[in-house]
Order: sequence, then C-alpha cells, then structure tokens
Amino acid sequence: MSDSSWLLLTYKVPSDPATKRVALWRKIKGMGAVYIQNGVCLLPKTDEHLRRFKMLENDIVEMGGEAVILETVAADGGQQEKVTGRFKADRDEHYHEFLERCSDFEKEIAKETAASKFSYAELEENDADLKKLQDWLDKITKLDFYGAPLAAAAQERLKACETLLDSFAKQVFEAHEETRSNTSKPADDKE
Repeated sequence: MSDSSWLLLTYKVPSDPATKRVALWRKIKGMGAVYIQNGVCLLPKTDEHLRRFKMLENDIVEMGGEAVILETVAADGGQQEKVTGRFKADRDEHYHEFLERCSDFEKEIAKETAASKFSYAELEENDADLKKLQDWLDKITKLDFYGAPLAAAAQERLKACETLLDSFAKQVFEAHEETRSNTSKPADDKE
C-alpha cells in the first residue's frame, strides 16, 4: 500500500464493563490497526476501513462512549516511516508466531515419521493443522498493508510445510499399499 493517508479513530469508552473495552480493542487489532496511544488508532485509508471504523463508531456510541474518525497524513517522510514501521512491526510479530507454529508442525511430522506412525488418522490430523496454518497466514497477509520483512520467510516456510506434508502423505499411502499387498497375496499351494 503506497498511499500515505490514514484513517484515524480516536475514542473514549466507559471503563466498565471491561469485557466490552477488551472486545472493542480486539476488533480494532483484528482489522490490522496500530495504536498511536490509548484510544487512538490508525488504518490505511480505504473504503472498507472507513466503513469498518464507522461501524465501530456505532458500537462505541452504544457502549456509552464517543468516537471521532479523521483522515490524516504524515507531516513528513520521517513521520510516514514511523507509522509504516509500526504497521510492519505488528505484522512481523504475527509472522514470527506463525513461523514458530510452522516449527511445531515440522516437529510433529518428524516425530510421527521417526515412530513410523503412517496412519490415515495422523495424516488427517496433520492435514487439518496445515489448513489452519494456511488460513492463519492468509489472515496475516491480508493485514500486511506495507510488506513486513518476515512476509517472504512466512510464505516460504508454509511452502516447506506443504511439501513436508506431501512427503508424509506419500509415506502413509506407501505403507498402506504395502499392507494391502501383503495381505492380498495368495498362499503358496503345496502339492
């Protein structure tokens, strides 16, 4: 995203109940916004982000709070870099967590391979775990407005996990094919 204008949401909500404040914070973070300070956050200016901020404004008012949505730009290139750097840093935190989960996925496959656990149940479980990784990376990528440094590493790591699961699947299929072949051989006739 190269546009240098942002939407700024500033809000104040009642301190009680805390669950509503936390839910609001989660929604805002879930949109990929960065907080400049408490109750002040930014998103790149898009029609979708404006619509979502307006919906949040309505939620805030219903909570008994107040909100203002503004369009803003950086005063200079240095300020622009500070803000985009915050967005990138937030996404890199998520990419880092993602990479850790990829390590867990790889360790699980290695453990099952070492134990020769080549069952369809293990394959289904690992396939479901890979799907979760794919969905999670897709969500992170959609919120990566400025191309965080770890984005490429995360994509490569996901491809490696996909390749690893393909290899594990082949071992499962081969193990089951071998089992079927061994059980379907006719016994030698001795006359």
